[in-house]
Amino acid sequence: MIALLSGVLFGLGLALSGMVLPQKVQGFLDVSGQWDPSLMLVMAGALLVYVPGYFYWVKPRQWAWNGEHFHLPTKTRLDGRLVFGSALFGIGWGLGGICPGPALTALPVGGVMLWSFVLAMVSGIKVVCWWELRQQR
Repeated sequence: MIALLSGVLFGLGLALSGMVLPQKVQGFLDVSGQWDPSLMLVMAGALLVYVPGYFYWVKPRQWAWNGEHFHLPTKTRLDGRLVFGSALFGIGWGLGGICPGPALTALPVGGVMLWSFVLAMVSGIKVVCWWELRQQR
């Protein structure tokens, strides 16, 4: 229930701030033209809420409230997969102005472009999972 409420609150925040609009994202990335700093303000607001909560509640704990063990990332080395994936994400975000979270949030009102993006995103995830499984064999 907590995850559902968190997701709804996250989606509501994205929708109210206009971050589900590709032109808003592209306006933020257009630093040499009509730059729109509102995305930076939304990110800063999110960090103001997240960072104290992380250091106060998450980092010092070994167990979640439901009794499950936390599985925080332990990998600290940058590798080619991470750099390539980050670059691919950044290029796609810049060109399309669509990020996965806001895309899922906007699906109920999205058009063909948004549904195409989500279909391509899910397909990409499936291909990577298939490829990794194949590499492990």
